Amino acid sequence: MKKELKAFFNRNQGRGFKPKDIATKLGFISDHEYASLKAALHKLEEESFLIHTGKRYQLNKAPQTNLLKGRLEINRNGYGFVDINNEKTSDVFIAARNLGTAFDGDIVEVKLFAKQKGKNIEGEVLRVLERKRKEYIGVIKKSKSFFVISPDDQGIHRDIYIDESKLNGAKIGDRVVVVNLVWETPVCNPEGEVLEVLGKSGSLEAEVLALAREFELKYKFNTETLLESEKISIKISNDELKGRLDYRNKNVFTIDPEDAKDFDDALSIEKLGNGNFSVGIHIADVSHYVKKDSSLDEEAFERGNSVYFVGKVIPMLPEKLSNQICSLVPFEDRLTFSVITTLTPRGRVVDYKIHKTIINSKRRFTYEEVQQIIDKKSGDFVDDVLQLNNIAEVLRSKRMREGSFDFITPEVKFTLDESGVPVSYALKVMKKSNMLVEEFMLLANKLVAQHIALPKTGVAKPFVYRVHDYPDPEKINEFARFVKTLGYSFNPNLAEKSNQFQALLNQAKGKDEEAVINELAIRSMAKAVYSPKNIGHYGLGFKYYTHFTSPIRRYSDLIVHRLLYNYENNASKQIYSLSQLEKICDNISASERSATEAERFSIKQKQIEYLKNHQGNEFSAIISGITNFGIFVKITDILAEGLVRLRDMDDDYYIYDEKKYAIIGKRTKKQYRLGDKIHVKLIRVDEERTELDFIILDQED
Repeated sequence: MKKELKAFFNRNQGRGFKPKDIATKLGFISDHEYASLKAALHKLEEESFLIHTGKRYQLNKAPQTNLLKGRLEINRNGYGFVDINNEKTSDVFIAARNLGTAFDGDIVEVKLFAKQKGKNIEGEVLRVLERKRKEYIGVIKKSKSFFVISPDDQGIHRDIYIDESKLNGAKIGDRVVVVNLVWETPVCNPEGEVLEVLGKSGSLEAEVLALAREFELKYKFNTETLLESEKISIKISNDELKGRLDYRNKNVFTIDPEDAKDFDDALSIEKLGNGNFSVGIHIADVSHYVKKDSSLDEEAFERGNSVYFVGKVIPMLPEKLSNQICSLVPFEDRLTFSVITTLTPRGRVVDYKIHKTIINSKRRFTYEEVQQIIDKKSGDFVDDVLQLNNIAEVLRSKRMREGSFDFITPEVKFTLDESGVPVSYALKVMKKSNMLVEEFMLLANKLVAQHIALPKTGVAKPFVYRVHDYPDPEKINEFARFVKTLGYSFNPNLAEKSNQFQALLNQAKGKDEEAVINELAIRSMAKAVYSPKNIGHYGLGFKYYTHFTSPIRRYSDLIVHRLLYNYENNASKQIYSLSQLEKICDNISASERSATEAERFSIKQKQIEYLKNHQGNEFSAIISGITNFGIFVKITDILAEGLVRLRDMDDDYYIYDEKKYAIIGKRTKKQYRLGDKIHVKLIRVDEERTELDFIILDQED
């Protein structure tokens, strides 16, 4: 009753009402309801929410010191915390019953309780000031006489009702976008209307569209951008060749994944008379076609990068550019921007130049094909491939000695049927062929950054760097404490010396705890971002680093190409100010985070879609997290993560020991620790909430 009255008075601020008028408007007809209404009004007056003038009640607009504003974050267990962005005041705890009409991420006004219990400041949500979301994605279902969606976003904890008149052509089983949310009281469910039908639930197109909307990723190109791309000719004129180095008669080839559609980079190698090698790292010259401030440029900036979902790509550039004009396909002339470096057989850079070029790729290799050439020492361009591999191995060894990390981040790759359903999977394995390409891309990125940051003449000019800060001391102390429980030594005070991390990773290599140490080490790190202020790249151990090698799929690389060319050819004219570069860096760092989050969720969806047909199966797993409500486990072959709930562990009463990263049986003293290998059984698959539940069968030795 109180919550409904609060919602009523918040809707009617500045107006006074008699109890009978309120009862009529809210439909409280019976004597019992009217008595309860009067009691609730009296209580709200005592709490200073309402003021009583004559026979009328109205909202108390007098300032209240116990009202705060902040962003609500709802925990998976249903309760939440409001971050009020004040260093002097901790987050406000909101019990599930006090969330009002707020969803996860909403900006809310909260009222603190007069009497506080426990260590947390506690309060209740009075009203929603600003919704995080304007759109809600879900599948249309029928519930009694109502149509509803259960939103994909797990922070949306209530079904949304849709009146039949507002279905907009949607049918049961369609995945839809719902807008114009109205939710005035937690007593009732929120209501909305269908804006767009994305397609039949389960279809690849509908799922990708839903993910794009969920993560606010632009899916369709605007008409102006598409028209602009269509006007670009694939034919290369003689004027476009002026000033370019011609590599069309040289052995240039690409090495990419089997399912790659766009080819950003190509390699070439020539042995010089003195025994050194000239290695060409040739990158698609996207900046030649995508002009500053054009519609193509503006939309590429807005997108920030391509997004790679399982089975589908949302490209940064229209397909005519990304898969045709700019893509370094075999046997076609293509414009490139190249880093041509002279290297000794021991990997020392003797000289380099950065120049516009034209190439004609002689072969499109997959990683698997190059690996076969390395293993069997035979095949197309065998000498070139083996020489490149030898130099890459030297560069890699040198990089590791100088402080670069060798983190293992296993990934799963799915094979989909024609409907987009996962039928099989395999773990991606980093082989020599992958490392070959990686080393030369790292080298090109490093040389380009050094070229600007350490100019032969003059001072360093504004630029876009890829930077990686030192780890957060608090996280490093936590990481050091954890590895100590596993018997490893790690001095958090020496964390700035990155080779200490590599020494630890080497110690754990091949052991049961290797995967969890790798994962927690990554979590303890700062995130790499883009910035015009160079602070170096901690994880790579480089003082200067940028992104130059993927301009088809990253806006950062496109900007770097523009800046490089401008500084070489229009030194007096500055095309971007420092403040403009700062804004660009903020945007592309944010879009990268969104893309990464969306790509991970896409993989998670396919893992769950695959496992729904394996309910009841047993798996080997590793404990990836410990909480007071259960154990998070990760299946070792498909890398899917799920939960073993404490309530399902009925062989003992288990207590969470935060310091030991473990839960411990009260009677048996049996421990389950972070990093332990266990045998589990899948007991529940919830596709809507993307959740997996397991039970433990036994602990592996």
